[in-house]
Amino acid sequence: MNPTENRTLLMSGVGIVAAAILVVALVSGGSDTSTSPNDSTSTSSSSLVDSSLVDIEPVTTVPGTDSSTAPATDPVDITGEEPTSDEPCVLTVRSLAGGDTGPSVTCLQEALIVAGFLNSAATGVYDNATATAVEKLQTDRDLYVDGKTGRETALSLGVWPDEASLVIHTPPPAPGAVDLLGYELSSVATSGPDTPPLPPNSGSGRRLVYERAGQRIWAVGEDNVVIRSWLVSGSKYNNETPGSHAVYSRSDVSTAWNGKAFLYKMVRWLKTDIGAIGFHALPIHRSDNTPYQTDAELGTRLSGGCQRQANLDADFTWDFAQIGTPVIVI
Repeated sequence: MNPTENRTLLMSGVGIVAAAILVVALVSGGSDTSTSPNDSTSTSSSSLVDSSLVDIEPVTTVPGTDSSTAPATDPVDITGEEPTSDEPCVLTVRSLAGGDTGPSVTCLQEALIVAGFLNSAATGVYDNATATAVEKLQTDRDLYVDGKTGRETALSLGVWPDEASLVIHTPPPAPGAVDLLGYELSSVATSGPDTPPLPPNSGSGRRLVYERAGQRIWAVGEDNVVIRSWLVSGSKYNNETPGSHAVYSRSDVSTAWNGKAFLYKMVRWLKTDIGAIGFHALPIHRSDNTPYQTDAELGTRLSGGCQRQANLDADFTWDFAQIGTPVIVI
């Protein structure tokens, strides 16, 4: 057979194959667009997925199943924000020390690693390596060195929770407004429907309730009715021991442990190694008789241990909190 005959035979074969493919396509009816989604005709697992449908959860291909399943896309949460693991963590407890465990310890350790004070992995256990790293940080940043993690240490690492969101500022009272006992209200005090509710598990009967997170005090009567509530400036440190206490000492005027301030109308409820902690009026510089802060700054932690009050609130506390008055600290 010569070359010309070979080419003729080859072209004839191609034509026959093409014709056969066309016949199969026409018989299968694959281009029919009248089929309803409800038809019982089964569809191939390789069919295109309607692009208007979105999975609530990302599709994941399971080994051994149909390999034609579309690969999962990055999940998007329902708020429209891309999920991320880069958001900074914060502590969910007020203090950490040796032997503590949990997510807050992990958060602390991760922050210490980033800051360059911890060389080991985050384990979630407050071990000797963690305590040593905390001591290094405290020394480096001129903090009180004890290897424990409280507010100041956590603040320096950026893992202390936002405090401002926990402080409730009530509208300033009208000039001359008074509480249920007739005492004049300060600019940060309230009595009546604007009063924030008492915290749960805050005792019963006549008492003072101090909530550290909200920097707020409630004076409660025998009938469990709130007489008055006001903002204070409590301790920057972790030395306000929570629990049930009682007023044990009072002074018209006292001095701060460092001798630099006058503390008027001091009502003491807690003893510490370096002095007493209690409620008092805004501290006054001994050097020039100026106040350490303003009423507008109340609600912010500014003291070394005591709870600073507006002068009108200190007047009320002085009369209300006699020796033995319960003080509930939360």
